[in-house]
Amino acid sequence: MSKFPNQLALVSLVGVSAIALAVGMSERAAHKAAEAAHEAALHAEATAKSAVPHEPAAAEVADAAPAEEAPAEEVAEAPAPDAPAEPVAVAVVDGATDKLDGQGDTDAMTGEDTAAAQGKFGLGRAALPEEVAAWNLDIMPDGTGLPDGEGDVWTGEEVFADNCAVCHGDFAEGVDNWPKLAGGMDTLDREDPLKTVGSYWPYLSTAFDYVRRSMPFGAAQTMSDDDVYAMVAYILYSNDLVDDDFVLSKETFLEVEMPNADGFIVDDRAETELGLFSAEPCMENCKESVEITMRAAVLDVTPEDAGVPAGTAEAEPVQVAAAAEPAATPEAEAAPAAEEVAAAPAAAADTPDPELVAAGEKVFKKCQACHQVGEGAVNKVGPTLNGIVGRAAGAGEGFKYSKVMAGAGADGLVWTDETLTEYLTNPKAYLKGNRMSFAGLKKAEDTAAVIAYLKAHP
Repeated sequence: MSKFPNQLALVSLVGVSAIALAVGMSERAAHKAAEAAHEAALHAEATAKSAVPHEPAAAEVADAAPAEEAPAEEVAEAPAPDAPAEPVAVAVVDGATDKLDGQGDTDAMTGEDTAAAQGKFGLGRAALPEEVAAWNLDIMPDGTGLPDGEGDVWTGEEVFADNCAVCHGDFAEGVDNWPKLAGGMDTLDREDPLKTVGSYWPYLSTAFDYVRRSMPFGAAQTMSDDDVYAMVAYILYSNDLVDDDFVLSKETFLEVEMPNADGFIVDDRAETELGLFSAEPCMENCKESVEITMRAAVLDVTPEDAGVPAGTAEAEPVQVAAAAEPAATPEAEAAPAAEEVAAAPAAAADTPDPELVAAGEKVFKKCQACHQVGEGAVNKVGPTLNGIVGRAAGAGEGFKYSKVMAGAGADGLVWTDETLTEYLTNPKAYLKGNRMSFAGLKKAEDTAAVIAYLKAHP
């Protein structure tokens, strides 16, 4: 029992208050600590009064007189508060609070962003059903996951022109080094195959899933499901896989047959090849030097000319030589006058102006992404144009024309200077529903030059 209970209680009260201020406790916590210290002081005083009186000896009084403070041991024996001060709750992140008691616990504070703590570390929350649904966009090859909706080819052409043509071209032929989405049929066995939606992809669900999830570039998932159906329908049409009146929907999805559906095999390399490369490597009898034995053959991965699509060689200048006129013969002089009059316009039409042909060659670069002319020309997205002047519409060999174009040819449409001029000025207006979505040549001199260039390739 201390000899100075009152002084001891005072020291205890001052000490607790000082500690509260030193650690920066809240006003409420400091008040509770002061109340606890006060109760401890009352308890100590009551205990001192109930103790047996002690009459100190003279020597003890003399020894105690100089002492004004209690020994350190007695200060240390001050009764502790009945309960420790409550730690201060401090906000740490996203509405959570930490009591700073070393236990790592958090208490949610009131607020709209409050969420129940999840997991081992008490972070985050379980995803809501609508949040999961927003990411659950998978479309399976059997059509599982397809949304409701539909879209036709011609609506898809408009959507494609507005959102995709800047990179993939009006006909899905690709611009510069951007991917081609159409063409490439029967090229997979070549040294440099063209892999497109039509020639390579085995499942239509892959195209639909990718367009819906990732396109258009820079604005993914902003299109409606109807627009996605329409765009995919147009891509199929550009690959000659559906007709121009086709409507793609959940009900017609599986009617589309992808040409390369059977062109893939199950990847069994883990069973057949992994062992060959995971065994202990041989470190003996190595070659003394390493030599380059082969080099890449295809290097057109970067467009060389911003105006010419990658891999498209510029057409060779066309040499137009004036045909030597044979000397007049008696038989020619004896020909009927009417025949001579008819032959004169034909000869003039067959010999276009060389300067106009050269100008038409430059204008034709706008067409090279889809059409070829000259020796070695082949059908691409559009048909070859050799001999088109004077030919019936939709009659090019080996090319699958739209129903509209083929029907126009069957009804008697022949490509002359006049009909070509009208068509090239506004293709969609001249033959509504035809597959060529090129906007047209706006300058009359450009149209005349291109027709002259085509005449130079009979």
